[in-house]
Amino acid sequence: MDLRFLHKRLQLHRIRLGEQSIMVGLAVIVGIAGGFGAVAFRHLINLFQRLAYGDHTELLHLVQTLPWYAKFWVPAAGGIIVSTMVYFWAREAKGHGVPEVMEAVALKGGIIRKRLVLVKSLASAICIGTGGSVGREGPIVQIGSAIGSTIGQLLKVSGDRMRTLVGCGAAAGIAATFNAPIAGAMFSLEIILGDFAVATFSPIVISSVVATAISRHFLGDFPAFIVPAYELVSAWEFPFYVTLGILCGAVGVVFTRVLYLIEDGFDRIPIPEILKGLLGGLILGVTALVFPHILGVGYGTIDMTLAQQIPISILLLLILVKIMATSVTIGSGGSGGIFAPSLFLGAVTGGFLGTIIHQQFPGITASPGAYAIVGMGAVVSATTQGPITAILMLFEMTGEYRIILPLMVACIVSCLTGRRLLKESIYTLKLVRRGVDIRAGKEVNILKALSVEEVMNRRVETIPEGLSLGGLSEKISKSKYNSFPILDTNGRITGILSFIDYQSALFDEDLKDLVVAKDIASADVVTVTTADNLFQALEIITRGDFSILPVVDPDDPGRLLGVLSRRDIIRTYNKAVMQHSLASEADSR
Repeated sequence: MDLRFLHKRLQLHRIRLGEQSIMVGLAVIVGIAGGFGAVAFRHLINLFQRLAYGDHTELLHLVQTLPWYAKFWVPAAGGIIVSTMVYFWAREAKGHGVPEVMEAVALKGGIIRKRLVLVKSLASAICIGTGGSVGREGPIVQIGSAIGSTIGQLLKVSGDRMRTLVGCGAAAGIAATFNAPIAGAMFSLEIILGDFAVATFSPIVISSVVATAISRHFLGDFPAFIVPAYELVSAWEFPFYVTLGILCGAVGVVFTRVLYLIEDGFDRIPIPEILKGLLGGLILGVTALVFPHILGVGYGTIDMTLAQQIPISILLLLILVKIMATSVTIGSGGSGGIFAPSLFLGAVTGGFLGTIIHQQFPGITASPGAYAIVGMGAVVSATTQGPITAILMLFEMTGEYRIILPLMVACIVSCLTGRRLLKESIYTLKLVRRGVDIRAGKEVNILKALSVEEVMNRRVETIPEGLSLGGLSEKISKSKYNSFPILDTNGRITGILSFIDYQSALFDEDLKDLVVAKDIASADVVTVTTADNLFQALEIITRGDFSILPVVDPDDPGRLLGVLSRRDIIRTYNKAVMQHSLASEADSR
């Protein structure tokens, strides 16, 4: 008995070792592909910047030497090219991309369209290369995740493995882009997957390390920013860093709110989608005539802020202008990330507050550049609501350990402030606006992934609105249902007849030939459409305590297509949860 038990344990151990070996191998492949993808994306940006402006050096210094009309028309040309590509080739390539990856992980089993790798690469490279006020991290996360998903689809891996490979791709992209392997892995675990299990952690770390090794070979191994000499002058500085965290939290929330406000504004403009890209580019170009700092990823401005080369009045204006510029770029149909703009906003916010504090308390505070560094992490923490990622990212991007204590304080305070003012991050807010709550659990998201059309019953027992009470009694006695849609002579739904409506009148012989179905039916019909999901339908049924919901055409609300019952939803829910549990159990063997 003991020997048989030991034999089974050994077999299980071998299976788990085999599973781990497979995932390690796949993680290495995704890390290599993600690393080369990040390097190629960087060169692609340089190529389009060279075509647009004649050089691929730092954009801020480059545009200051160009004539005014070049600052004006290049972003406009880039805007219309990008919006055209996105509109015709891949709509999900619009915007910063991270929410789309999160949605794919939560609702679609990690499935991302293969063409997204090419479309997102080209669209984002053109947008950034022509001066779009966005960053590289959103595109590379989407590109890396699409690479991981593509490899998973080619190998036909299970759902859990697919999600892990998507996380590996995201980690590889971030790590290779920012030369930050620890932060890349943490970004994927904390923000994309929300899963710190060992089975997930190990492959993602491996992909991150492999991608970083590749990027360092081709792009060099050095910090992204040259930071000023820094030291914590006094313990009295910590209250100032708490203040900075609060301010950066507020800036992060304003950035998030304005981004979606402007995106909604562009959606309401009654012009073709392609022309919205042109309009956004023109607005950006006009702004760049006065503030060239807002063009591109903005690293040149960040370096100048760290070196204290920008006047305090300009720093204050740049907070407002950069928020508008990035919001216009993304809202008009541009393609790029919000991580670099968050770093930019943090640097100018920290530089602004640091200058004031240092002027007032020069003996007990560090230089304004130190506050700019900490502010970078604090705004990232507020917008993404990922303080661990922000702390590690700034530490790796600067290579400066001495900022870690103020950085930790400011990032945590800014994150708490951001959550106090706005429940959702800049990523999850986009999903919530679509009706996707990734915090609600996989089972709820399974219901959100299923449409009413997939589950509804198309064989509907209806009742003509002119049917007499006597005929109604005979109809009901032969039916297994107790609620019925009422149709007019044209076959269009005009009411709903439930048990509550007819129970008192059904056995009244005096009304048998005088009352028709229309007289006792409820004309206030609550319906769902084939475009709705099961989660929305369940909320409606629960709120109204209905037994059935008529399903109508979304383009013709009077046309009845089927019915949906609470039993249909619960049965589908249980089946989906069971399938997910069985798949997870099989993957773990």
